[in-house]
Amino acid sequence: MSDFDLTIERRGDRVLVTLMGELDISTGMRLEADLERVEREAPGLIVLDLRGLDFMDSTGLRIIIDADARAREGGRRLALIRGNDMVQRLLSVTRLDERLEIVEASAYAA
Repeated sequence: MSDFDLTIERRGDRVLVTLMGELDISTGMRLEADLERVEREAPGLIVLDLRGLDFMDSTGLRIIIDADARAREGGRRLALIRGNDMVQRLLSVTRLDERLEIVEASAYAA
């Protein structure tokens, strides 16, 4: 099993979800469940901090795309804090960097 962890921090009407380790098929279910729990509280903004990810595969992409779609449908926002070169390359190759809101850490992280 891959090493993966996350923390959830509520900051007013936004929630910061910090991802660490490897986000793949073996760890994706945990992120999905935690995101669904956070979404039930209907925060105006969910920020996924990708800086701590060492690896992300298509499972991670699908989870992010689905979370973005749910946020848009609910009139909320999903933003991503820019990850390492591998994560950003994956978002670029799939052209998701053109569709998703990607921000620098200074915009939302402490």
